[in-house]
Amino acid sequence: MKLCRFNTPSNPSPRIGLVTDGGALVDLTAAGVDSLTALLEATDLPGLLSALAQGRSPRLALPEVSLLAPVENQEVWAAGVTYLRSKKARMEESDFSATAYDRVYDADRPELFFKSLPQKVVGPEANVGIRADSKWNIPEPELALVLNRRGEVVGFTAGNDMSSRDIEGENLLYLPQAKMYRASCALGPFIVVGVDEATVRSWTIGVRIERDGAMVFSGETAVGNIKRGFGELAGWLTRSQEFPAGAILFTGTGVVPPNDFTLAAGDVISVHVSGIGTLTNTVVVV
Repeated sequence: MKLCRFNTPSNPSPRIGLVTDGGALVDLTAAGVDSLTALLEATDLPGLLSALAQGRSPRLALPEVSLLAPVENQEVWAAGVTYLRSKKARMEESDFSATAYDRVYDADRPELFFKSLPQKVVGPEANVGIRADSKWNIPEPELALVLNRRGEVVGFTAGNDMSSRDIEGENLLYLPQAKMYRASCALGPFIVVGVDEATVRSWTIGVRIERDGAMVFSGETAVGNIKRGFGELAGWLTRSQEFPAGAILFTGTGVVPPNDFTLAAGDVISVHVSGIGTLTNTVVVV
């Protein structure tokens, strides 16, 4: 089951939708569902959605709507160095920081960092940014966990954790500047609910980057290569924390372009998670 936020040319206010197996979009807002956050707190979310799908709510074709980032008031956080490839990439960025990244991969406590306020998240077909003061910028295609206010993993979405590798490589204390800037966080197009971790770990994550209509990089990895369990990551995030609206948690990247690659303005990035869909954004300098 896929949830989304959307609007239409005739109604610009955000609405909540459910995508059916046939690809139609059920307008849940017309059925009285006006909050994605509240919906994710349902005790039996799959059962509730099945009942709503059988109702008389209007059905729209996906090409008729504009999909929005599937967040309302959720903070967005990220876990790092959860794939072996990510550990190697971080160590390649800087000899100065290599030991720290090597240690965190094997440590009990994961690397966790704040990524974005909800109002700064960009959705499908929106622009993502590369910093004007950075010379080495890459996308990071990732699976993102959707947590409710109790810290339970209730859904999954696709994300792009944009990163300035030269800034982070200069000094690991510059991580916030490398990760948290305008249009550095993209999520969407859907939140998939009603699937378990074993199923999700059978999915793949890929990225394709096009420049002037030609592919300049593509890569893919398996979700199953994430070292840490989803409940483990959620548990660490929610220690000594409160998330009244729930949270979104990136789970790390296992696809990293070669060290001689950097994004350029106008590049089109497509992040694809096999069980979710494709998140496409265009690069701008910010």
